[in-house]
Amino acid sequence: MSQESTLANLGESESLRRTIGRLIQGEYTLVGPGDDAAVVRAPDGKFVVTTDTMIENHDFKLEWSTGFDLGYKAIATNVSDVAAMGARPTALVVAIALPSTTNISWLEAFADGLNAAITELAPGAEVVGGDIANSDLVFVSVTAHGDLDGREPVLRSGAKVGDVLAVAGTLGRAAAGLALLQSDTDAKSAFDDLVAIQLRPQPPVASGVAASLAGATSMLDISDGLARDAHRIAKASGVSIQINSKDLQGFEAGVEQAAMRLAVSASDWVRFGGEDHSLLATFPEGVVIPREFKPIGLVVEQTDHLVTLDGIELQQNGWDSIRG
Repeated sequence: MSQESTLANLGESESLRRTIGRLIQGEYTLVGPGDDAAVVRAPDGKFVVTTDTMIENHDFKLEWSTGFDLGYKAIATNVSDVAAMGARPTALVVAIALPSTTNISWLEAFADGLNAAITELAPGAEVVGGDIANSDLVFVSVTAHGDLDGREPVLRSGAKVGDVLAVAGTLGRAAAGLALLQSDTDAKSAFDDLVAIQLRPQPPVASGVAASLAGATSMLDISDGLARDAHRIAKASGVSIQINSKDLQGFEAGVEQAAMRLAVSASDWVRFGGEDHSLLATFPEGVVIPREFKPIGLVVEQTDHLVTLDGIELQQNGWDSIRG
């Protein structure tokens, strides 16, 4: 049996050819991979754009994540940011640096992960280009674009006093999955659903447009934890936010068994855990909130504490991309 080809054996051109050929192409691509730059449609006349990076041993470990997992997560973490603006993801550019000794099958699995995430989370979007380079560690960078369909973007600075605070998606489950992966026990196999959320996030992408259509006044992607991201809305909007612990109990129940197994706090995962990539939004009082959003609090006049939980200050704890 012949030994599998590595990137070094194949070289850049052939590695790209074998990878790009696996990617989905669709209606937004006028000029796709193969030229110096892609050309994409922007039907609205304006578009949303965001970028994110993932670095080996900081954002992921290869002992946990397959190439497919990383491709999936690279898409998920970016389309959730597009959704948080109230837009539909359209075109993405993906750059990856990795060791030249990497087997081509790993890179092909990465491309398959990109496709799977697009198909499941953002149907109609497509990867229109990117880059590949040699590096000692794996480094993935994605730039994503989105179409507002004629609507104004939903900013984090628009929350108003009297608004209802609501969340779509999960809280604490990705943090639980990370803790399980980091544990030295066999607990991770008992809670594979939580591990899966960490490896392949499931952001409620379509809920971003639903929130915009419902009149959401502010919104963001919960990538760094409920507490930290609620502080961001409060600070940007010049308001304070009151969160009710009873409205978080359902989220805590979803991770309670894993927390007991690891002897940690389920409530800490829900309040401060990052990487669920859910959507946190505010809606005017009296509007019909999309059913996928669960109310968890209220927007009030700004006080000395930007965010409180049952009237007590909620510290701005959570994930910090520099400090960890």
